Amino acid sequence: MAGKVVLVTGGAGGIGRAICRAFSSEGARVVIHYHQSSESAQSLANELGAVAMYADLRDPISANELISNVTSKLGSLDICVANAGSYPPVSKPLWEISAERWSETLASNLDVTVNTARSFLSHASGSGSGSLVMIGSTAGIYGESGHSDYAAAKGAITSGLLMSLKNDVSRIGGVRVNAVAPGWTVTPKKVEQGVDDEMVERATATMSLKKLATPEDVARIVVVLSSDELSGHVTGQVIEVAGGMEGRLIP
Repeated sequence: MAGKVVLVTGGAGGIGRAICRAFSSEGARVVIHYHQSSESAQSLANELGAVAMYADLRDPISANELISNVTSKLGSLDICVANAGSYPPVSKPLWEISAERWSETLASNLDVTVNTARSFLSHASGSGSGSLVMIGSTAGIYGESGHSDYAAAKGAITSGLLMSLKNDVSRIGGVRVNAVAPGWTVTPKKVEQGVDDEMVERATATMSLKKLATPEDVARIVVVLSSDELSGHVTGQVIEVAGGMEGRLIP
């Protein structure tokens, strides 16, 4: 990764921070995108010698400006990790999820990923190379009761969108598109919300590895998929980082 320019959207969050640190440790030049976490992003940028940049990725124009700013400031952009997203904190069945929440969840997850992918791949079509890694969720693979909006958004990312984009970029030639689907991951936000033994037991019930993931577990797989040296013949793949999960317990 030495000398590679990497953009990590949502880079100031729990998994995002680990991804930024992982790339930096491999010698990459990291751009930390943020929307609302200005202080956290700048603090991490100072720690890593990276660059923090703002964008509201729900807006395609703002997404275009972000990519333009990255290439203008750093001269190139080799890897994009579409990590930004938002998880609704309240669990509700579909019939209690308002139209407003549904639209907001899709905008904050699917739309930000689509806008990021569109802008990055437009850049890659000119440079003729690049690696895009989109961050989904096991919610999008197995479903998640109480969060059908989030599951639908993440499921779209790791199915129809991924498989279409990996074929779209075939005309460019040197571009790869993959996805990572984290399962239960112990982020600082989850710790704040409370991680007790009962929750861990439920979360790991269908896992062959009886433990929760760390952000670093996810970050390492993102780096591997991004590397042309390690994964140069890998595209259109979804890698689950979920301890061998086979599904979710139904309440």
